[in-house]
Amino acid sequence: MVKNPPNPAESVVVGTFGRAFGIKGWCWVTSYTRPIDGITQYREWFVVPQGGAAGLQGLWMKVATFASQSNGIVAKLQGVDNRTQAEALTGAQILVPVQAFPKPAEGEYYWRDLVGCQVVHVSGQLFGVVQELIETGANDVLVVQSTDGEKRERLIPFIPDTVLIAIDLTRRVITVDWDPEF
Repeated sequence: MVKNPPNPAESVVVGTFGRAFGIKGWCWVTSYTRPIDGITQYREWFVVPQGGAAGLQGLWMKVATFASQSNGIVAKLQGVDNRTQAEALTGAQILVPVQAFPKPAEGEYYWRDLVGCQVVHVSGQLFGVVQELIETGANDVLVVQSTDGEKRERLIPFIPDTVLIAIDLTRRVITVDWDPEF
């Protein structure tokens, strides 16, 4: 049975292919999952060639096996049996449907679910909308873009109970206790 490509809004890029590894069709994989080897729990990938993500022209591929190397992960896909075929995957994106992800535990969130949420001060003042999150050593940071035409960007630390007072994904609102002048 031929499967349709995933809806881009309902899929997540979990990695990309690096260069070929060996002569039997193995490829290096750059994983965007946390932990890094989290990508190995997904056994079917939608592979989008380099430069094709917007048009989402790609194909479903099954992972035959994975192996850990000293400096990363390599994967062997079904039907990719030689170095030339593996080289053709270099730079391709690896997508997984959102429904394949485990449901986050209470108080945990996928970044993709926070992007686009409004950020509101406990007083009710609208700070803006989450554009992205940044991973830092100490804690993650919300990048919040104002929506009042001011083009102001705020960086708000993702610290539950101290800075982040409430996250309501149903309403798409994050309430924060953060100095409005920052």
